[in-house]
This record gives sequence, C-alpha cells and structure tokens, in this order.
Amino acid sequence: MTELRPPWSPRRRRTLGGPAVGAVVCGIGALLLPAEIGVTAALLAALCGFLFLVALVLFFAVPGPDTVGTLLRSPSLGGAVTVVAVLLWFSTAGQPLRWLWALAAAAGLAWLATALWLVRRG
Repeated sequence: MTELRPPWSPRRRRTLGGPAVGAVVCGIGALLLPAEIGVTAALLAALCGFLFLVALVLFFAVPGPDTVGTLLRSPSLGGAVTVVAVLLWFSTAGQPLRWLWALAAAAGLAWLATALWLVRRG
C-alpha cells in the first residue's frame, strides 16, 4: 500500500511562487529590454528557473513538514557536499576564490558531523 503525501503548506507554495514569478518577469524583461540589460534579465530568469526546479525536486523528495531537519539528518547528503567542496578546493589552486571552497568544505564537514551525531543519537 502506498502512503498518501500530505498536502503542501502555504509556505511551500509561496516558496515555489517567488522563483516562478521571478522567472516570468525576468523572461519578459529579457525580451523587452535593450541588449545589455536584456542579457542580465535573461540570466536572472535562468537563475530563477533553476531555483524553482531545485525547490520543486526538493519538495517532492522530502514530503511533509520539517524539510530542513530531514536534510540536516542526512549523512549521505552532507558527505556529498563535503566531497564536492573538497574537489573544487583542490582544483582551484592559486585562484582568488579558493578560500570560498575551503569554507564550503568546512561547512560540509560540520554538516556531516552533525548529521552523524543526530542519526546516532536518535
């Protein structure tokens, strides 16, 4: 027997509505505005569309309330973030933004440690 998904909360609907409206408005702006500003609007529309898709996938993957808590208790996701950040840190030797990937790797490691602690505790 399959389990029915709970209905989406108004917060989730608002979270999806923001990037969707942003993508539409910026997409229209990309068509109507002059070249330089139109390209910027197109990039913003693409970013809003990407954020909309990410939120949609996340809301389907983690049903119900406490999405942040569920993600925080996921050691596999914390480990994946750590691995990707470390690989990006290794690949940017001598680059000006290398510190950003080191910070992301440290945050991913903290996430992984927290997830492991929460899973073993509960």
